[in-house]
Amino acid sequence: HNGRWMGEVIQRRRDGSAVVVRSCWLLKRGVDGNPSGVLEFNKDITEQKNIEKEMARLDRLNLIGQMAASISHEVRNPMTTVRGFLQLLAQKESNAKYGEYYQIMLSELDRANEILNEHLSVARSREADFKLQSINDIVISLKPLLRADAFKVGKEVQLDLGNVPEITLDGSEIRQLILNLCRNGLEAMEDKGQTIRITTFLDKREVVLSIRDEGLGIPEKMIGKLGTPFLSTKDKGTGLGLAVCYGIATRHKAIIDVSSSLEGTTFIIKFKINDNS
Repeated sequence: HNGRWMGEVIQRRRDGSAVVVRSCWLLKRGVDGNPSGVLEFNKDITEQKNIEKEMARLDRLNLIGQMAASISHEVRNPMTTVRGFLQLLAQKESNAKYGEYYQIMLSELDRANEILNEHLSVARSREADFKLQSINDIVISLKPLLRADAFKVGKEVQLDLGNVPEITLDGSEIRQLILNLCRNGLEAMEDKGQTIRITTFLDKREVVLSIRDEGLGIPEKMIGKLGTPFLSTKDKGTGLGLAVCYGIATRHKAIIDVSSSLEGTTFIIKFKINDNS
């Protein structure tokens, strides 16, 4: 009607990969004034859209940080008082018959405290301790803890560590990232004897850390939203564990890729190699 149209369109390359384009269509008319064709201009804006998604995710993380900073101490202080009195009452002989109830209340308070700790992990603003170190050494140092976690639920942990160079890392944060992803993987696997596989290898100018489980996978519609606070596939999950992992990756200028199927989920974290390493 007005001779032009502008909008965003998803198109496919020859290799099947998708791109987002800003498209402008102009109506062409012949000498008789009748429409004779359409001239189409397309500009690839895929990278721009990806940046916008990342900025929106970081904004959500920042909001969670502000929330945590404003309420965490106010909530934890009375919780500590309540827990102390519950412990005191539980020790009285006259309350022995209610011992099971006291343990339930104490465990629920501890779970609430863990959730607050996860909020604080998202919100934490501390000075980073980046230094040149081996990611293999970090994985090996966690091996006893990871295998203990797996043994408790009848699962296994396998390591396949390649020959990779040292890179600049905050060791404490990378430990937290590995623990969070492995514990998520253990919870995703329902059958006894299933395995978490931790792999490291060199891919061109990147050190790659891969953590794979044998669970039932993550719904495809949720893959693009992973790392969003409060988004979780678990009934009692807070969604903060993955938010922490994505925040750590961002501070390390690393990229997290996720592939998932009914045979399991793989988190692939790619760290760039230092020019001077």
